[in-house]
Amino acid sequence: MRVDLFDFELPPERIALRPVSPRDSARMLCVGGEGNMVDASVRDLPQKLRKGDCLIFNDTRVIPAQLTGRRGDATIGATLHKRIDLRRWQAFIRNAKRLHMGDCIDFGHGVLANAEEHHDDGSFTLFFEGDEPVEVLLERAGTMPLPPYIAGKRPTDARDTEDYQTMFAQKDGAVAAPTASLHFTPELMQAVHDAGIETATLTLHVGAGTFLPVKVDDTTSHRMHSEWGSIDAATADRLNSISENGGRLVAVGTTSLRLVESAADQNGIVHPFEGDTDIFITPGYRFKAINGLMTNFHLPKSTLFMLVSALMGRETMQAAYAHAIANEYRFYSYGDSSLLLP
Repeated sequence: MRVDLFDFELPPERIALRPVSPRDSARMLCVGGEGNMVDASVRDLPQKLRKGDCLIFNDTRVIPAQLTGRRGDATIGATLHKRIDLRRWQAFIRNAKRLHMGDCIDFGHGVLANAEEHHDDGSFTLFFEGDEPVEVLLERAGTMPLPPYIAGKRPTDARDTEDYQTMFAQKDGAVAAPTASLHFTPELMQAVHDAGIETATLTLHVGAGTFLPVKVDDTTSHRMHSEWGSIDAATADRLNSISENGGRLVAVGTTSLRLVESAADQNGIVHPFEGDTDIFITPGYRFKAINGLMTNFHLPKSTLFMLVSALMGRETMQAAYAHAIANEYRFYSYGDSSLLLP
């Protein structure tokens, strides 16, 4: 499909630079299978689902993966986006023309990394010196890797350390938050449980590739970034049991959706999964296991807007986004939410 079919005009003032407080006071646009739309609040979520439905959360934890260092007299910026092994990470580099294979970058605080390999997409493999876990080094030298549409408008600060982390965050490895889950609070989770709605967790370490623009004219030419994920056997069995009993599997975030769909077979059975997924969901895709999605509002011409268009229909989502813009919903990572139930 043509990528420009997924374009829309977004006024810059609709981009949220801070989350609302408390988190569950964000707005939520509910979109149904007939294209009907209802303006609601995230706090209304338990009333918008049915007893026996299941919300699926991503328990990845964002690490301070943004680094700034020196290579000789050049300033080098690095955004780690995928772990290769215990000491190596693949990273997008700012001022990459000043970095060559074999160069050592001094990120300060005793953190040194060598440029080992230059990849076709412009990224580098960085090898971190020493014996300490890379995550420990990042806690000393790194900052939270805010999305470019926020970081380009204000600096990262201490508030982001808490704001850009979900209440479910347990497993280190993400360099971008699963932002749909940022809206949840202990109070909302209690209301979810009181309503008889099930919950499950999986892990998908979100990479910075999620923010990469689609630079081709046709979706068939786009190469999707890969991310590491895991669904254990107990979780897979539980999701299958909920489906068999008539409950809907509602992914909280596109990351949860992509991993469940990667783990499901053609009969809709979810299997245990551990490894990389580069699933690219566009209109025409037949969903195998997921029945709904809670997600924030995404960028024009992005793979994520293509995904929601695949779930609900492109015309329905264009209308929903036009409604959200006209009614001053807040967009992107720190913005409002939508509940999509085809």
